[in-house]
Amino acid sequence: MRARRYVRMTWVALLGLMLTVLAPWAWADDPPPAPAPAPGAPVPAVGRVWPVGTHPAVLRGWEPPATVYGRGHRGVDLAAPAGTPVRAVAAGRVSFAGRVAGRGVISVQLTDTDLRTTYEPVKASVRKGDEVAPGEVVGTVEPTGNHCTVTCVHWGLLRGETYLDPLSLLPPWLLHQGPSRLLPVLGVPLPS
Repeated sequence: MRARRYVRMTWVALLGLMLTVLAPWAWADDPPPAPAPAPGAPVPAVGRVWPVGTHPAVLRGWEPPATVYGRGHRGVDLAAPAGTPVRAVAAGRVSFAGRVAGRGVISVQLTDTDLRTTYEPVKASVRKGDEVAPGEVVGTVEPTGNHCTVTCVHWGLLRGETYLDPLSLLPPWLLHQGPSRLLPVLGVPLPS
């Protein structure tokens, strides 16, 4: 009698395990996910602000690696003193805000895109799941954990597992620096 009960419990456990494993694929009502764009697909210029400052010095630019694990720089290092506010470059939802290898990291999934930005080392002022607007402060630059010779923030951009140049998020008018220049208006007399 005890042996029969043990066999029955084993079959019930196996059936439960099979249903748990098969259920997501066999009975899912959700449509399959849309195919991811090719790694070479263009990046929309959805950025509205720099992550730090108005036009920070780029200490080290994006250097795509030749292979998945090859040498390179998978982001952009922007000069910023410790305590500088770090802002979301575009609207999105915080997908991670915490510590990785002793450094503060924030990751934001950009709205209506398949892109995700990362900022480090940053002390987060947001939590996972928070919605952020362009220019909204998400944290402050931490004084530790830098791989730069001076305090900086490492800004990254990913599409899936592929790293992209984060500067490509910014529209041309935001990338150019220098004062605005007014051109003369022809046919209008100069004031006397």
